Amino acid sequence: MLRPEQMSKVSVTGSKRVMDSVVETVHDLRLLHMTEYDGSWEGFSPGDPAEGAESASDKLVTVRSLESILDVDEADAGPTRIVTDDALEAELEEIRAQVNELDDERQALRQQLRDIEERIDTMSPFEDLGIDLDLLSGYDSLQVAVGRGKRDAVERAIVDSEELVDYEIFEGDQTLAVFARPASDADDSALADALVSADFASLEIPDADSSPQEYVRELEHEHQQVQSDLETVEDELENLKLDAAGFLLAAEEKLSIDVQKTEAPLSFATTENAFIAEGWIPSARFTEFKSALKEDVGERVQVEELERATFSKSGDDHVREDPAAGSGGSGKPAAAADGGEARADGGHGNVASSDVRSDGGAVVMKNDEPPTVQDNSGPVKPFEILVQAVSRPSYYEFDPTVILFLTFPAFFGFMIGDFGYGILYTLIGYFLWTKFDDRPAFKSMGGITIAAGLFTTLFGILYGEIFGLHLIASQFWEGVVGLSHAPIEKGLSPATSEWALGWLVVSVLLGIIHLNIGWIFDFFENLELHDAKHAVYESGSWLLMLNGLWVWIFSDVVSGTAPEFLYTTFSAEGVLPIGFAGFSATVGWVGFGLFVLGVVLLAVGEPIEVVEFLNVLVNVLSYTRIAAVLLAKAGMAFTVNLLFFGVYVDSKGGWHFGLGGMPDASAVAALGPGETLAYHGYEVTEIMFGGLVHGGAATVLVGLLVLVIGHVLVLALGVTSAGLQAVRLEYVEFFNKFYEGGGRDYEPFGYDRKFTTED
Repeated sequence: MLRPEQMSKVSVTGSKRVMDSVVETVHDLRLLHMTEYDGSWEGFSPGDPAEGAESASDKLVTVRSLESILDVDEADAGPTRIVTDDALEAELEEIRAQVNELDDERQALRQQLRDIEERIDTMSPFEDLGIDLDLLSGYDSLQVAVGRGKRDAVERAIVDSEELVDYEIFEGDQTLAVFARPASDADDSALADALVSADFASLEIPDADSSPQEYVRELEHEHQQVQSDLETVEDELENLKLDAAGFLLAAEEKLSIDVQKTEAPLSFATTENAFIAEGWIPSARFTEFKSALKEDVGERVQVEELERATFSKSGDDHVREDPAAGSGGSGKPAAAADGGEARADGGHGNVASSDVRSDGGAVVMKNDEPPTVQDNSGPVKPFEILVQAVSRPSYYEFDPTVILFLTFPAFFGFMIGDFGYGILYTLIGYFLWTKFDDRPAFKSMGGITIAAGLFTTLFGILYGEIFGLHLIASQFWEGVVGLSHAPIEKGLSPATSEWALGWLVVSVLLGIIHLNIGWIFDFFENLELHDAKHAVYESGSWLLMLNGLWVWIFSDVVSGTAPEFLYTTFSAEGVLPIGFAGFSATVGWVGFGLFVLGVVLLAVGEPIEVVEFLNVLVNVLSYTRIAAVLLAKAGMAFTVNLLFFGVYVDSKGGWHFGLGGMPDASAVAALGPGETLAYHGYEVTEIMFGGLVHGGAATVLVGLLVLVIGHVLVLALGVTSAGLQAVRLEYVEFFNKFYEGGGRDYEPFGYDRKFTTED
């Protein structure tokens, strides 16, 4: 769980006569993460695509184009089906012809609509003029221009022109119509030439003999006809989609599989007669992989386990372990189908698993890193998405998913801590988990939300709160169990303020524990990466500084300087009475000595990092945001309930919601110094707010609005505050201690069928 699944580099060698059978078997197994041959072996070259690769690729492009035109998605699939090559050839061509014909018609109709709409848009200036369209053209002795410009400039341009004899201008609000009589020797563009200097924007005059309004109505009628034709075509396409969607999705899947299989040899190292394929598989499944190939292909193929990748970042012998004898690594040259060795042409460049690199490992076609298969299951698995949001874990480092599973929901639930909100979060998570099976990211977020909701519910019971009201505390913890209050409290009121200070101490302790886990992970990674000395210098030093400094802070050495609540929170009289009132001075000085020793070790091993030695203080204090968000969210819920129910204060500083009514306001206002008013077993000293629910009908309605919207906001802001702060602590404070990421995704050769079946 803390480590990814162990991977092995395997080699499959055989004659080209069995290569297609090998590809089929390996594809069906969906185990081999293939390694691309890099051309480094003498006498070997990358393989060529199998016959039919180009045809399958072309058909796949066609199918995807048709799916795009028809807007096909997975929901349109229908039942799985068998798609044969003959059916694919005939039916695909028939669908392609129908779709292309209808799509061409649709595009033409859409273009007609755009043209008509443009023509309608161009009619607004002519409507502005109010002149029939047939009066704007068709003259032998007049030239006409319609457009936009300034009348004074237009008139000056016409008067200044020697080619124009007379003119008349008709004017709308924004449009001008210019009628001009040219001189006998003027050309046909005399008016247009004259208007160039007037900055006149000419408009094309429609070829019509009606009024602009009538012409627009004709265009609108034409638009309706074309729109109707377009809807008919789109209905035909929709019907065709319903008929063809299942086939197209199945055809795409079949062709994708065909393309995968036919292009697989591109990753192989080949000679004229033989091939070698390599890749990574989970070590535990090597026997299954080898047995399947032997069963389908027989002794004409040799399968070898070249190496197992151990969990270390080093590239030396101990990293790439040679598999034990009998596990598949025969230590003999890779054999061809005819019993000879898998050589290049003429016997040059023999490469076998018995050969070794200079570092002691087996010769491989490419010394690539193994992919990462995160080994988490059950409720832990959804939390992989939070890790992958940063980066997939490297194969050689710890996978922190299980730590996120244990800490993130607990941080979140502790900060919100409300039974009502917890139930809602759980229901939201359940909805995401059950409704998005086809969208893994949403499903994973649902699992995370369920966990966060359950912890929120649990802490809500311990706090005794439901939607910010202390009903669980009064009805269960006080009424049934017999306690004087809930087991823990948030500490908003003056009567419970010591709890607020106590949560600051708890937040600090959570930070110390969390950071210890991070540096312990880093210690063991450095131990595997280098040696014990590096682990002590680079990780042990931080562990010594972290724990040494905080032992010193929690000791009698600084008890007179540090805040008193650091030592009273867990004392016998504290809010969490476990009998701890601080370490002795002797233990404190030992802790300080360990801190100094840690600084010295860091200075020797990583001198550049010494400037950051106070991170062991700053990083831990960053966790006090847990207590801050706890109080902030509690304060928001309290404010919403305060406005609706009202709150009165007792003589001990306790705050009580007016769920069963409010004390008489005038009587409370009349109290003198030191006087109280008995109400529901409390000595009331003040009314903080009377509550909208205790007013008239109008204030009750306003109060209900405030109550609902307020709690919805608290629910939503819980995600953006508690959720983001919890994630920040994981990513910034915890991950930075040991996590690098950058792992490769495990993408086994094969296809997860959804729309086709071979049965």
